[in-house]
Amino acid sequence: MLFILGSNLTYAQEKSIKGTVVDENGTPLPGVAVIIKGTTQGTTTNFDGQYVLNVSATDETLSFSYIGYLTKDIVIGAQAVIDVSMEVDAEQLEEVVVIGYGSVKKEDATGSVQAISASDFNQGAINSPQDLLTGKVAGVNITAGGGAPGAKATIRIRGGSSLSASNDPLIVIDGVPIDNNDISGMRNPLNTVNPNDIETFTVLKDASATAIYGSRASNGVILITTKKGSQGGVKFDYSGNVSFGTETGRIEALDATQFRNLMQETGNTNGLSIAGDQNTNWQDELMRTAVSTEHNMAVSGAVADFLPYRASVGYNNSNGILKTSNMERTTVALNLTPKFFDDHLSVNVSAKYMNVKNRFADVGAIGSSLSMDPTQVTRSNDDTYQKFGGYFTWVDGAGNPISIAPSNPLALLDQKDDRSNINRFIGNAQLDYKFHFLPELKANLNVGYDYSKASGGVNVPTTAAWEYNVNDPEAGGRSSTFEQEKKNELVDFYLQYVKDLAGIDSKLDVMAGYSWQHFWSAKYDWATNARGDSPEVYPNATYSDVLTENYLVSFFGRLNYTFKDKYIATVTVRNDGTSRFAPDSRWGLFPAAALAWQINKENFMANSSKVSNLKLRLGWGITGQQNLGSSDNPLDYPYLPVYTYGDEKAQHVYYDPNIGPISYYTIRPQGYDQNLKWEETTTYNAGVDFGFMDDRLTGTIDVYKRITNDLLNTIPVAAGSNLTNRLLTNVGSLENQGLELTLNYKVIQKRDFFWDLGFNFTTNDTKITKLTAVEDPNYKGVDVGDITGGTGQTIQIHQVGERPNAFYTYQQIYDETGRPIEGAYVDRNGDGNIDANDKYIAGDPNPDYYIGINSRITYKNWDFSFSGRYAGGHQVYNNVNSNQSLNNMTVSGFNRNLTTDILNTYFQDYQFQSDYYIEDASFFRLDNIMVGYNFNNIKGGKINARVYGTVNNAFVITKYSGLDPEISGGIDNNIYPRPRTFLLGVNLGF
Repeated sequence: MLFILGSNLTYAQEKSIKGTVVDENGTPLPGVAVIIKGTTQGTTTNFDGQYVLNVSATDETLSFSYIGYLTKDIVIGAQAVIDVSMEVDAEQLEEVVVIGYGSVKKEDATGSVQAISASDFNQGAINSPQDLLTGKVAGVNITAGGGAPGAKATIRIRGGSSLSASNDPLIVIDGVPIDNNDISGMRNPLNTVNPNDIETFTVLKDASATAIYGSRASNGVILITTKKGSQGGVKFDYSGNVSFGTETGRIEALDATQFRNLMQETGNTNGLSIAGDQNTNWQDELMRTAVSTEHNMAVSGAVADFLPYRASVGYNNSNGILKTSNMERTTVALNLTPKFFDDHLSVNVSAKYMNVKNRFADVGAIGSSLSMDPTQVTRSNDDTYQKFGGYFTWVDGAGNPISIAPSNPLALLDQKDDRSNINRFIGNAQLDYKFHFLPELKANLNVGYDYSKASGGVNVPTTAAWEYNVNDPEAGGRSSTFEQEKKNELVDFYLQYVKDLAGIDSKLDVMAGYSWQHFWSAKYDWATNARGDSPEVYPNATYSDVLTENYLVSFFGRLNYTFKDKYIATVTVRNDGTSRFAPDSRWGLFPAAALAWQINKENFMANSSKVSNLKLRLGWGITGQQNLGSSDNPLDYPYLPVYTYGDEKAQHVYYDPNIGPISYYTIRPQGYDQNLKWEETTTYNAGVDFGFMDDRLTGTIDVYKRITNDLLNTIPVAAGSNLTNRLLTNVGSLENQGLELTLNYKVIQKRDFFWDLGFNFTTNDTKITKLTAVEDPNYKGVDVGDITGGTGQTIQIHQVGERPNAFYTYQQIYDETGRPIEGAYVDRNGDGNIDANDKYIAGDPNPDYYIGINSRITYKNWDFSFSGRYAGGHQVYNNVNSNQSLNNMTVSGFNRNLTTDILNTYFQDYQFQSDYYIEDASFFRLDNIMVGYNFNNIKGGKINARVYGTVNNAFVITKYSGLDPEISGGIDNNIYPRPRTFLLGVNLGF
């Protein structure tokens, strides 16, 4: 097919036509399609609106087309220069906002909706789709889960609305709602989509916009639309880049000199006697400059003006700055958008395939590098270490590894082979039919399928010290494998009736539909020693097999009514049924309503030369939540009574006189609530959309309040109930409220010089208002936030009147020099005792506000852009220091290094519960900087080229003493460092 299409590019060249295309204001228009009418031959305008095109003597007419403008046909004749002024197609311009189950005119949108197109995306080393969106949308906070290639991000829209259920937004890719639970072996479910294939993100934030998705929309909706083909000539696009990832900083640990000096100061003669003579920087041994590459190729066009298509192939090979970490991703995508029966039937076929191969580095090596003795060698030829692969290992008198000693960080990377291989396919076919006998009525059928298959495992040799078998070295090591399959099947059908009621100057848009979605998952895990022994030979071998599924069945409808083209009302309702709840509480009804007033269309605003757009929006709605559990712990049947096995310590021992003692696992009933029901969130929203000076300055202001009732919350169960000690049930409520502001200003608009500036501001405050069924003033709350180092210790709490995950600690007392006094805390209740009643809320990890700023400047063929974010008013718990800065350096035959924070505290023992470790985490991060140059009109306009360079994660300004203040959940214990990445890229189009 490509060969046949490509042959059409060869034609006689007899003269050259050039010109400039401008919009209705005389501003150059880039990207206008210039086609020789009746052929597929043509070009597009550059950033200055200029084009050059070779034509033959038989070519008669040039056709100029651009989204939002009327197509213009101009006879060539004897002209060598053809300049064109495009005219706005007002009707087409209005059809720009994608919403749930269709689209709506931008001026008719009544909900809080924001769309970001490809021209607005972040640039540079973009491994995952969410990176395109970071900092661009008010009310959307995206926190990367570290710097590993393809790392998952935490996405929160308006702060989330749940405590125990998911706070992730619903993500819909080309009409297919995906499962937010990860498949094993893949860090990020969004990696299914190649970022280069994405055309737009549309974020639905308030209930009037999201309620059409009902049960899955409490946390907002992100609609992803991928690029499609269009009429015109065949177009080939290639993009490629090479990037270099480097460290941005390190956690400071004692070097060898500081290490020995501290031992001498404290009189640690035992530690000095076993210290080595080296000066090893263990972090140097782990980190590297990571070189990565990416290539993408796309071809688009139309077959005989009948079948628009776009096909793409992408390859990404990303190395992490932590040695051995790598992600290799291959993507293939195809979009077909033909029309039949005089355009009455529109078909959209979309298929996306992805293969990801991961090599996971053991992130625990970073923590081990901080605690490993810096006076020791990394590897040695000493006979003591040969059975451990030559890696230095702390051993006891018998030459066996000391199990509680830090592992050699380099060995953790080199001797642990952790890999996964994932294949995923997302496809759907959408048929939109406009009835011949009644053109106002159309039917839409969408059938989708999302299939994933993953496999992988971990292999550790028998020589690895942390898996060494003292009794039988050949039975040591570790071999684990997993396999998982997931299916997500979708059928959506709706009817839509749109009618202009000219007699009463109104427009009616009614839609009603049905949705069926089925999620199915099967997972198999097997773990044993490196030799692969069975449980009969190797008692520690484990096996698990999980098979689960759930269904969602829904009926939905929406009514849009517009009066006099300026008063708009929207009513939405969805009735959802989920198999996760018992039949009596299975169904949830989720209504919403919204009003909008186009104030600028009123007579009293008609003569305003300053105000180009002014719309007031009011919305109310209810959404639901039933997304429980995770891929590793699915909760698809939480209302059913089940039994669970106890752990090894709960085994019952029976003595058989012929065999001896035999251990049996005990089983016990697991806590359950057969009356589980929907968690419901009610949202109130008021907003204003505005534009001034012919939309040179545009923006949006939204204020909202959300109330979540019947929280799906995990609470403690009273002792003696013979149940597991925690129970998932509906109890409690929370509220959040906030303000969002978005501004976009076209600072300069000249022929050769453009400057756009964007700004967004978000403030959000979430408070827990209820946690128990019966009010109990003595109830402190739900302890959460497990920390590293303290077995069973938590540092956060869900408490009424406070934000979720608030830090709950003792108040540290300091001496006259400002040094914390070990074990000295404020007696806040004045009872003369220091106990749990003296703990207080010392902060929380939820920023009070976010600010995003971005700008783009173009000057002739040059362009420059940057994007940055500020988050303020929140805290982080520095678990790295609390776990690795106590002056207990020599333990049972080995030395342990400390972070340099020990020089500030000189703590002799752990002080996990001290607010000393709660730090201000406010920060400004410049996410990306880009500069590029465009080569236009190569070979008579047939080829366009662009070269550009970017810096991602350019710098961070913060007071936080740790590695990075941007921590999802607020507990900094062992993060994979985010790299600073320098990238050089090229784009070609022909």
